Amino acid sequence: MVKGGAISTLQTGSLSQRMMVIAAGWILVLLLAGGFALDRVLTDLVEDNLDEQLDYLLTGMVASAEVGPDGEVNTYRPLGDQRFLEPNSGLYWQISGAGHEDWPSRSLWDRTLKVNPEHIDNEVHYYDSDQFPTERLRIAERTLTLPDSDTRWTFIVASAREDLDAQIGRIRAILVWSFAVLGLGLFVMAALQTFYGLRPLRRVRMAIQRIRTTGSNRVTDPLPLEVQPLVEELNLLLEHSEKQSDEARTHAGNLAHALKTPLTVLINAATARDPGLSKLVHRETRVMQRQVEHHLARARAIGRKAAGLSRAKVWPSAEAVLRAVTRLYESTRFDLAGNRNAELAIERQDLDEILGNLIENAAKYGGGSVFVTIDAEQRPNLCTIWVEDDGMGIPEEKRDEIFDRGARLDTGKPGTGLGLAIVRDVAEIYGGDVELGESEDLGGLLVKLSLPRAGTSPAN
Repeated sequence: MVKGGAISTLQTGSLSQRMMVIAAGWILVLLLAGGFALDRVLTDLVEDNLDEQLDYLLTGMVASAEVGPDGEVNTYRPLGDQRFLEPNSGLYWQISGAGHEDWPSRSLWDRTLKVNPEHIDNEVHYYDSDQFPTERLRIAERTLTLPDSDTRWTFIVASAREDLDAQIGRIRAILVWSFAVLGLGLFVMAALQTFYGLRPLRRVRMAIQRIRTTGSNRVTDPLPLEVQPLVEELNLLLEHSEKQSDEARTHAGNLAHALKTPLTVLINAATARDPGLSKLVHRETRVMQRQVEHHLARARAIGRKAAGLSRAKVWPSAEAVLRAVTRLYESTRFDLAGNRNAELAIERQDLDEILGNLIENAAKYGGGSVFVTIDAEQRPNLCTIWVEDDGMGIPEEKRDEIFDRGARLDTGKPGTGLGLAIVRDVAEIYGGDVELGESEDLGGLLVKLSLPRAGTSPAN
């Protein structure tokens, strides 16, 4: 699409934005996952530390407990923490037994800790409790039977969670700020990495801009290893475009030169009022027509080769050409043999053009017999097609010049001398070649046409 004199290309978004979005997403996911995991670890450590303190106090209480003569439990020594003696201090203990009054610490004052008589903890059990409306508790509880008693006594040590929750809150605040700063730093680092990492692409753009503004035909700037294949492909594309431009200019010049002489002849004849003007016009226009066909054939072949993926089977093309030539040379005997499955990397129309020129020349200059052999030499990457006739042949010293445009050894028969030139040019465009020799079977001319097989990559 062209807008305002400039070519508008489709875009799929910015590489920088994609990289930044991906980096930001991964940073966010990893920080959230890491922050959650670290929060759980640190929270568990703080709670475990409090649980160890409660377990220490609980163990001391159990060790100092004994059953009196009245069957009630008591401690023969007070627990060491002074907070057990201060009312509502946030640290409490209590001993409970079925059928007995609860024995609480002084710090509980007029409150008691709830005990589930159906729940028995042979090992220390830690849990959180909201039984006090104004104070959340962390409780360590254990059930056991004391000597000289059949009662299962429940020993409880409880601590207010206020200090514990404050500690956890401070840890979480530090984690949030630390991870926020870490995330911002990682994002800035990703942005710098993206900017620096994509910088070579901007250098490629500047190099291409210099090609457009200065007339240079290659990118020669030193670039990173990852970008180098892109630059090499770009240089190959520039080389290919330059070669096509040169070929187009050459074709235009050759066509202009080829048409100049016939046009000059016609103009001079018309100016001199030559009585044989009609015959001259017919002859020279035929020459111009063949020149135009020759250059159009080259242009088509170049365009199709650039498109790539050309394929054509030789046998159907040869049969079609033989049917057409047989109508022109009914007295000539044509034989077709060889590989029926041979497939070439060439357009069918160009293959028809090549075979048509070769077979028609063989019928025109031969003595009445034409042999066509497909895949005669069984080469791995090239398919060789032999076209033989029983004519006079071409002397070895004349075989190179016969490929020149307009070259004809037999001027007694109609023609422009462009047939073999077209064959050679089109074959070379597709990476093939044409050779002339002497037919051992018929004694006349042997044309060896070699073209790349389908699926191969012939050299340019």
